[in-house]
Amino acid sequence: MKRLGIIFIAIAALGFQKVNAQQMYQISQYTFNDYVFNPAIGGIHDYYQVRTNYRYQWAGIKDAPRTYLLSAYGPHKSMPMGYGGFIYSDVTGPTNQLGVYGSYAYNILIYKDIRLSMGTFFGMKQFKIDMSALRFADEEPAANIHGETYVKFMPDASLGVYAYNSQFYFGVSMNQLFGNKLEVIEEYQDKVMAKLNNHIFITGGYRYNINRDIDIEGATLFKIVRAAPMQMDLNVKGIWRKMAWGGISWRTGDAIGLMGGYNYQDMLYIGYSYDIMISKLRNFGGGSHEVMIGVKFNRIKQSGGSLRKIR
Repeated sequence: MKRLGIIFIAIAALGFQKVNAQQMYQISQYTFNDYVFNPAIGGIHDYYQVRTNYRYQWAGIKDAPRTYLLSAYGPHKSMPMGYGGFIYSDVTGPTNQLGVYGSYAYNILIYKDIRLSMGTFFGMKQFKIDMSALRFADEEPAANIHGETYVKFMPDASLGVYAYNSQFYFGVSMNQLFGNKLEVIEEYQDKVMAKLNNHIFITGGYRYNINRDIDIEGATLFKIVRAAPMQMDLNVKGIWRKMAWGGISWRTGDAIGLMGGYNYQDMLYIGYSYDIMISKLRNFGGGSHEVMIGVKFNRIKQSGGSLRKIR
């Protein structure tokens, strides 16, 4: 019976609780904080910005995942490069993943108005399990056997490329490059081992101008992880006078989302999305809530190198 508890710990610690076997954070409004998926995006704008997301997944289910993301990034004043970093926390019941990363990106012109940015993340991940919050089948607290808290630190890195102009973008990134192994716990000379698999994210988007007041933007995010089905996020939104937006998203096998937001004087961004579950989990709880807030600072780069105006 204790063995079953140990297996649960290993699964929860690696984030497999998200049913699609992904080990990384998930957000619905990824187009507004896509930097956290691809470090190359840190080099494409002429200004610095800060973006934050809070996601409460599967409302009504006890110990459901809660994700916090905070990113800040921008360009070098005169050279075709950018810097930034982000921090995240992904909490599910007694488990917590914490990551801190810095990024560097270099940007070049490859054809007419199309530019290519190449970037990398490097940072640290921490896995933590509150053993005192766990109970095995015999109701014996796990902490009495293994100590109050299990903590594991490990280095992490990502690589990404991103091609774009004023109307479209396309990016590919590979995350969890090191494929670290996590020895979750040892019990009676048996070890539960797990590996941080490489995650490949492929993004693409296009904006179509209907008239001077209305734009339509479509975007997609493909998530590829070994030993798991490929997942696709697809969203379409309408943008009015580059100030207000509303749209719908679809995540294969998981949820349909509604989203909306407002851009105040091209400086403050506020967005909200609600995911309606379409998987079997809908029988156990409600949907997922997500709030996004962003702040854009004054332009500091005068070279005109950035053409990304698709947001």
